[in-house]
Amino acid sequence: MRIIVLGAAAGGGLPQWNCGCGNCNAARDGRIPAMTQSSVAVSADGRSWAVLNASPDIRAQLAATPALHPTGLRDVPLQSVLVTNGDIDHVAGLLTLRESQPFALWATPAIHAVLAANPMLGALRADLVPRNRVTLDQPVGIAPGLTARLFAVPGKVPLYQEGDVVETGLVGETTVGVELTANGRRALYIPGCADLPDWLADRIAGADLLMFDGTLWEDDEMIRLGLGQKTGRRMGHMPVVETIAAFKDVPVGRRVFVHMNNSNPLVDPASTQTREAEASGWQIGRDGMEITL
Repeated sequence: MRIIVLGAAAGGGLPQWNCGCGNCNAARDGRIPAMTQSSVAVSADGRSWAVLNASPDIRAQLAATPALHPTGLRDVPLQSVLVTNGDIDHVAGLLTLRESQPFALWATPAIHAVLAANPMLGALRADLVPRNRVTLDQPVGIAPGLTARLFAVPGKVPLYQEGDVVETGLVGETTVGVELTANGRRALYIPGCADLPDWLADRIAGADLLMFDGTLWEDDEMIRLGLGQKTGRRMGHMPVVETIAAFKDVPVGRRVFVHMNNSNPLVDPASTQTREAEASGWQIGRDGMEITL
């Protein structure tokens, strides 16, 4: 199995267009690497690919990834797109993929309902882009030799669906993780997760690779830095400092943080927090990172 991290940042990317924090300014100045928004590509044979989450940056991500370049006039290696929730940073890129190109769109019925409610996404022609509904915990083939199973993880509805009361620990079709299997290898992609209950830790145990939610280093990070009014958990994300502790005794081959907010010190390769995470056995996802299992 071959995995390419197309984008390692959370919504807004790095630098975020309206942010003058230390990390964003460092990225603008070229002192730390810039990051595009959350997405990965996966293949079992290196020729046919599935993309997990269509970020708003997908045009630039595809252009920067030779494995996904066209092989003919309108022939592309992209077989399918699978989305793990209805968040803007995971679905807005579907509008970029409207150029009369066939591919399969995979999601749970609840996520498909969110997409269907947006008339703009009608630009994805239904005769070319079938909307494949995935039942939780049922295997589906998303590319040749590559099987995916979607499973519920604690999370919340997208921001644009929030009401007066927001439940951040919903377990159902709204926020899912992806279990990928190919050629005897197993990888899990969980870019959004609010908690790690025992049943989820048990499911992850033994995986060859885990790509996990690394949005904020600390729960109150954005509040403390004056960048927002919400905690990480209020946004549906487990803070990294708690994640490292929670996974201490969970056997996993490789551990990679993805979906990192611009405020997170992990985006700086030289930060103390990056060294701490790496000393605990975690890698920090970066745009263009390639993993072969």
